[in-house]
Amino acid sequence: MDLTILWAGIIAFAVFAYVVMDGFDLGIGVLFPTFKVGPERDQAMNTIAPVWDGNETWLVLGGGGLFAAFPLAYAVLLPATYPLVIAMLLGLVFRGVAFEFRWRDPAHRPFWDAAFTGGSLVASMAQGMILGAMLQGIEVANRAYAGSWFDWLTPYTLMTGLGTTAGYALLGSTWLIWKLEGPAQDHAYKLAFKAMLATGALMAAVSLYNLTLRPEYADRWLTTPEILFTWPIPIATAIAGLFLWRALIKRREVAPFLLSLLLFLLGMAGLGLTMYPDVVPPDMTIWDAAAPERSQIFMLVGVALTMPLIIGYTAWAYWVFRGKVGADGYH
Repeated sequence: MDLTILWAGIIAFAVFAYVVMDGFDLGIGVLFPTFKVGPERDQAMNTIAPVWDGNETWLVLGGGGLFAAFPLAYAVLLPATYPLVIAMLLGLVFRGVAFEFRWRDPAHRPFWDAAFTGGSLVASMAQGMILGAMLQGIEVANRAYAGSWFDWLTPYTLMTGLGTTAGYALLGSTWLIWKLEGPAQDHAYKLAFKAMLATGALMAAVSLYNLTLRPEYADRWLTTPEILFTWPIPIATAIAGLFLWRALIKRREVAPFLLSLLLFLLGMAGLGLTMYPDVVPPDMTIWDAAAPERSQIFMLVGVALTMPLIIGYTAWAYWVFRGKVGADGYH
């Protein structure tokens, strides 16, 4: 067994789990100003209040796993994206504080609502731009970052940031469709249509832009035999988008959220195939950046013990709060 590939899969799973679980949290924050002040906002907030802090466990696992299993990649990626990482962490801090103080400080609730929205928007954009910075390539010399402070700021990274934010808004709106009822649910349906169109347009734009970034990216998508493995992904994405449209038209409640998750999974699979086997394009593969085999084995034991626990308590939390949030704001 190639432990390097196994660890790449573990980190990819942790990142996807974070995107799935914290993505709709952030999406609700981005959409929060569109809900009426009062009961509607309370309903939206209470759909995620019991689980939001546990969702961020996966971000810690993904970042910690990258540091432990691919230390060289970690040492290059962080200096290349320090401003974005700092912005993301500050956004998550503001959002977390807003969660707690919104209920305890009614006199300043408009301020905390703004902090919740602003923190969610900043974190969403920063995460998408970090992904864009990785895909567009990072300058490396002597196994260290050799670029400037603002190499991450390009039209492409702004596009990936907007795409991620729109995708999170889609996850958030479809989650609210599942968990709400009444006028708030009707509003979530309208938001989901808009978020779906924005997400689809930006996914297509990023995919086309990828073909111009690096010659090897275009080769993986436009030449044989690679095209036989890559093109099923955009075809499946288009089909999933059509099913999502149909589910929203028919006002399904659970299917829109599941189909939104499928769109994210297909998008991540497409980006993974675009980059593979690089972890820091264009010159650093996962094997170049990997930790020694003994270190990987030692850490694998820890992951084998802790990951089932994380999955277990996460599943239990979602099961306990599986019902809808009523007009009174409670499950």
